[in-house]
Amino acid sequence: MLIATNERGHLVKRPSNPAIGTMPANLRRGNAHLILERVEEERPGDRYIQVRLRENNVFQLEYRDAVAELHYQTLTISQEKVLGALLGRAGAKPGWRDGFMWNNIGEQFGPRHCESREPSGGTKPSTGPEPV
Repeated sequence: MLIATNERGHLVKRPSNPAIGTMPANLRRGNAHLILERVEEERPGDRYIQVRLRENNVFQLEYRDAVAELHYQTLTISQEKVLGALLGRAGAKPGWRDGFMWNNIGEQFGPRHCESREPSGGTKPSTGPEPV
């Protein structure tokens, strides 16, 4: 099942393509990120794509495929590319990652990183790569 959640906690189960299509346009201060997650009981692990609108109007995209080692990030200024990635990921379309330079950031979430991590609030979010 596909679940969409925004920063304000609004949750949509099984969002339609038109509903997903409005999500990037609704990002702004106070509601600057969204997560589109695929939940499948028979397949353990986190599978999602998330978008954060940064202060400089750059979109930060991340996706994860079940395990921490498969966590990737990219930046773009194109709302159209963000929408294409969201719809492609939601529909499991091949090639949805094309057009971006993805950086593997899985090491930030692996066991070694967690052991040395400061208590909550003590770590800064990554600033990531330059926009694509």
